[in-house]
Amino acid sequence: MIKKRKGTALPKQKFRKVFIFLDTEKHASPFDMLATIDVFPDVQILKYEDVSAADAEKIVYDLMFPRGPEGAKHTKIFINGRELESVNGVLEKAKKCMFPPFELSIIVDPRGAYTTAAAAVAKSLELSLAKGLGSLEDKKVTVLAGTGPVGQISARLFASEKAVVNVTSRELQRASAVAAKINEDVKDERAHGIKAQTPQEIGEAIKSAEIVLSAGAAGTRLLPLSILREYGGKCRIVADTNAIPPLGVEGLKPEAEGEEILSSILGVGALAIGKLKIKVETELIRTAAEESKGIFDYKTAYEIAKKVTVEKFKQKRMPKATSEKYWLP
Repeated sequence: MIKKRKGTALPKQKFRKVFIFLDTEKHASPFDMLATIDVFPDVQILKYEDVSAADAEKIVYDLMFPRGPEGAKHTKIFINGRELESVNGVLEKAKKCMFPPFELSIIVDPRGAYTTAAAAVAKSLELSLAKGLGSLEDKKVTVLAGTGPVGQISARLFASEKAVVNVTSRELQRASAVAAKINEDVKDERAHGIKAQTPQEIGEAIKSAEIVLSAGAAGTRLLPLSILREYGGKCRIVADTNAIPPLGVEGLKPEAEGEEILSSILGVGALAIGKLKIKVETELIRTAAEESKGIFDYKTAYEIAKKVTVEKFKQKRMPKATSEKYWLP
């Protein structure tokens, strides 16, 4: 039996930050683990792979309790994977497991889709403001490959900004299903599903768009320059999230940040989007670490991305300070 000496107090336990990665894939991606280590060099990382919703319940219960309520504040969950449905299944199960005072911070960024989408939409907004085109409200937007992870979230974020969004897919049924879910979430008819498989169908999908985002898989060309030239008469901004050749948009350099790729059409390249994505993910990790509980997903990521880009735009507009002049009488 341990006796506490009179007049002394047991030292307060110090808790190390622990990030526990729950990945739905066979091999967990090192990308987000390295990003976390760069933010917190002393962090402890644990990983679980091939995690299903059923697995999540057992894992989450085991990680909630051993450090007590105070230790739970320093224990974070990072849910990852390629398929949004599987990731959301793990998330919902994890949320159901928690109760006060055992509520943990949960980051959700399926293979970077949430932070990439947030950065892509925010960079489009930044360029629109910088060129005097205004906010995204009522802008006509087409998201190519809009049923993939980045495409779905980008379309959802554009719709949340009150843009009118064409969600494209090679299958009309898939595009329509995603559009319907977005409209349900934003409680407005903002999204429309469109089939875009052939060059002509892609052209028709962008015909009325002022902003086009190519959100396809790496190394997949979605928008040839000839199609953009023929059908993009109303287009003012084109963005691409694919940095691996062939690029999603022909002629759009990955590092482009507002350069003209055709007459009156400005481009935002994948590397420019990627730079902001890294900043957003870094801040997302830091924010989740500072909070004792909460869900940190695409909504939080976009709040961060929008704040960064809007502040950058405001700073550019501020007149440069001039030194005060003194004149001799």
